[in-house]
Amino acid sequence: MKAETQPPVLCLMGPTGSGKSALALALAEHLPAEIVSVDSAMIYRGMDIGTDTPSRAVRERIPHHLIDICDPAERYNASRFVADATAAVEAITARGRLPILVGGTFLYFRALVQGLSPMPGADPDVRAGLQAEAAERGWPALHAELARIDPATAERIAPGDAQRLERALELVRLTGRAPSDLHTRNGEGAEFDFLNIALWPNDRNLLAERLEKRFSRMLEQGLLDEVKTLRERGDLDESCPAVRAVGYRQLWQYLEGDCDLDEARRRAVVATRRYAKRQMTWLRGEPGITRVTADETALEAALEAVRRRFDRAFTGTGHVNMAGQ
Repeated sequence: MKAETQPPVLCLMGPTGSGKSALALALAEHLPAEIVSVDSAMIYRGMDIGTDTPSRAVRERIPHHLIDICDPAERYNASRFVADATAAVEAITARGRLPILVGGTFLYFRALVQGLSPMPGADPDVRAGLQAEAAERGWPALHAELARIDPATAERIAPGDAQRLERALELVRLTGRAPSDLHTRNGEGAEFDFLNIALWPNDRNLLAERLEKRFSRMLEQGLLDEVKTLRERGDLDESCPAVRAVGYRQLWQYLEGDCDLDEARRRAVVATRRYAKRQMTWLRGEPGITRVTADETALEAALEAVRRRFDRAFTGTGHVNMAGQ
C-alpha cells in the first residue's frame, strides 16, 4: 500500500518522566486527535497513581484508548497490543481524526511499526533448567551471562527482571542466536503511515530530579494504599507483570517485609532512573525517529513535524485538514 493512502499515525515516544503525556495532550488540543496509550502498566485497572494515568476529566475531554483494559491478574503481550492498537487506530481514522500513540513501552511500538518476529514458543524443560540455575546462581549471574552473549538485550533488561531474563535466555538456548538478532527479523508492520517522534530530555540530571519528585508526589497521592489494595486481593504476587511495574514492585517488597519504606522509596527511584536510561539507549538505536527537545519549544516542533508530514495527505482525501481544528 502506498504511503499516501495509508492512515497517518503519530508515535510519540520518550523516556519516563520526559513529558510525553503532557505533549500528547497539548497536541490533541491543537489537532483533531485521539490518544492511544502504549504503556504496559497503564492497561491495568486499579493502578492509576503509579502509572500517572490521565484523570477521568482529561479522558472525557480528549478520548484515550487502551487504558484500564485488563485486570492486574491478566498477562498482556505485544501480540495482543498490536491487535488492540490496530483496532483503535482504524476506528480513530474512520472518524477522520489523527491517532497519537504515546508511551514508553518500546517493544509495543516496534511490534506495531515493524511487525512481530516469528519466535519459538515456551519450552517447559528449558524454563525449568533456567529456574534451577537462577535458584543456584541468582538472576544477576544469569543477567551477566546474557550480557556476554547479547549486550544490546541485556542493556534493556534489569538484572532482577526474572521473567524477561528467562525468556531472553530461553531464546538463546532454543535457537543458539542472540535475542536482538531474532528481533531484527521482523514480519510486516501495520499498514499505517507512521511518524515517529521522540521527546528527548535536554538535561539528564534534571530528568533524574523530576523522577524522584514524581515518585514522592505519587506517594503523597496514595500510591502505597493503591499497592496495599492490590496485595489484599490475595490472587497477585511478584510474578505478575502488573506487580513488577516500577514503583509497585518496590512498595510490594516493603509490604512483604523485605525492606523499610525509605529503602523501598530509594529502590523505586533508582529503578525508575535505570528504566529511563534503558529507554534512551533504545531510542538512540532506533532508525527513523525525529527528536524533539523536551522544553518550551516541544509543542511547536512537534506540530511542525506533523503538519510537514501529514497535512498534504489530509487535504482533499476526506480526512480533516490538520492546519486547524
